[in-house]
Amino acid sequence: MAEQELTGWKKWMGEVGEQTTFLSGFFRNLFTGGFEWSEFVRQCYEIGYRSITLVGITSFIMGVVLTLQSRPTLVKFGASSMLPYMVCVSIIREIGPVITAIICAGKISSGIGAELGSMKVTEQIDAMEVSGANPMQYLVVTRILATTIMIPVLTLMGDVLGLFGGFLAVHFADHTSWQLYFNKCVSSVDFTDLLPAVIKTVFFGFAVGFIGCYKGFNSNNGTESVGIAANSAVVSASLWIFFLDVVAVQITQLFFY
Repeated sequence: MAEQELTGWKKWMGEVGEQTTFLSGFFRNLFTGGFEWSEFVRQCYEIGYRSITLVGITSFIMGVVLTLQSRPTLVKFGASSMLPYMVCVSIIREIGPVITAIICAGKISSGIGAELGSMKVTEQIDAMEVSGANPMQYLVVTRILATTIMIPVLTLMGDVLGLFGGFLAVHFADHTSWQLYFNKCVSSVDFTDLLPAVIKTVFFGFAVGFIGCYKGFNSNNGTESVGIAANSAVVSASLWIFFLDVVAVQITQLFFY
């Protein structure tokens, strides 16, 4: 048992070292010349535009469900007027960023892991190195930067749709006007609510792109490793999102609230 635990510990430390080396390679190639702008724009389109429908529908439904589930309790305590405040703060601070990041971890991180894993298995990455191209700069840097930029944008869009879903639920239940709902939402949100939420989505996006690229770029030989890379990318990215969220909440409580 002790030998198995020692072997598992060594394997974990080895993977941490590989991830650190991969991260240093990313930053080293990030600040070198010859940035692949066309591939970066294409990845922003693939990651951002093609995820709008899924993120938008999910955020809208979350806004409706959160409002419908919270309203009976607030009505019971005579605080139904606080419903827009509660929905707005909950979506902007926590629900919007985390739900969007988890959706992107399942859709984007797995896609990147499977794509790069298949390229690794079919030796396309080796062919790029032989031809003189830089696969780290072309495949990894562009994808990580695209997720880092586009996931905050998707989160802001998801927040708006989630608040709109909350408005529809309040409107049909209490006949609240859009102007009243909007005024209560604006008055309930401060700059210290929006800024930490946006900042942590940047780290969420980086984690989603980094984990997907690392798992795919380091796939073993064989087609089975492609599925393993996609699955492990989703699991690892989701765990990193929750870990980063805990850290962000602690820092936010210390400096902002």
